[in-house]
Amino acid sequence: MKVGLTQMDIAWENKEKNMEKAGKLMEQAAGQGVELLVFPEMTLTGFTMNTALAGEEMLFSPTLQFFKDASRQYRMAIAFGFVEDFGTEYYNKFIIVSEGRILYDYDKIHPFNFGEEGKHYIGGHAVKTASLGDLKVSGFVCYDLRFPEIFQAVSGQADLILVIANWPKERILHWETLLRARAIENQCYIVGVNRIGKGNGLEYTESSMAFDPFGERLTKAHSKAELMVINVEKDTVNRIRKQFPFREDRKPELYGEFYAKNACVITSDFLFG
Repeated sequence: MKVGLTQMDIAWENKEKNMEKAGKLMEQAAGQGVELLVFPEMTLTGFTMNTALAGEEMLFSPTLQFFKDASRQYRMAIAFGFVEDFGTEYYNKFIIVSEGRILYDYDKIHPFNFGEEGKHYIGGHAVKTASLGDLKVSGFVCYDLRFPEIFQAVSGQADLILVIANWPKERILHWETLLRARAIENQCYIVGVNRIGKGNGLEYTESSMAFDPFGERLTKAHSKAELMVINVEKDTVNRIRKQFPFREDRKPELYGEFYAKNACVITSDFLFG
């Protein structure tokens, strides 16, 4: 499968302008035969705490409809982020649409409380996977990357895990290190898509990247390209897992006991069920 990684300079809280930018990237990706195109977290607003501006009801969401229509027009699956307005609650969402339908719908589990995200957004309660072609795909949002348990929870099924983010330049070493680690420890493809430019006083640098199940980098480091394309092959995942079956040595039941004894909020049934 051809997967496209964007590096989009998100205009701060300007949905209309960002639709124009996203539209050009989708047209470019379709011209290169991309089958799954990935955009960064909060694609059309940037990482904003202005829920009144960003929030949209799922049934009437212009953002959702925009990407649904594009997925049908270009015959391409599209992964993106937006804010759901659920009455008095707001969720930082990761959506994949294909053929005009929602294929994957995930609520960011870990709000970035260092940046006060938890004061404005509700954390999700479920990890998920979806089928796309012959691949099993899962996805997480930005700060989720620092919590390996949820990656392990889906890697029993997932061949490809996407991470969409607004990850600042000053901590970009963590971003790259953790993405590579998630690929190695879960023996699957990891694709991380980050924004570039400036927003709300923060600077973002070119850092969208992908790793294969061995942790080998598939994208050019520090590329200035707005779009990078990689190939993801299920056979590669199966071959590496068969060749080095160390995931079979995990002891999830034991880990669950450790969590329970330490009064961890996340239960073993959630993590490893």
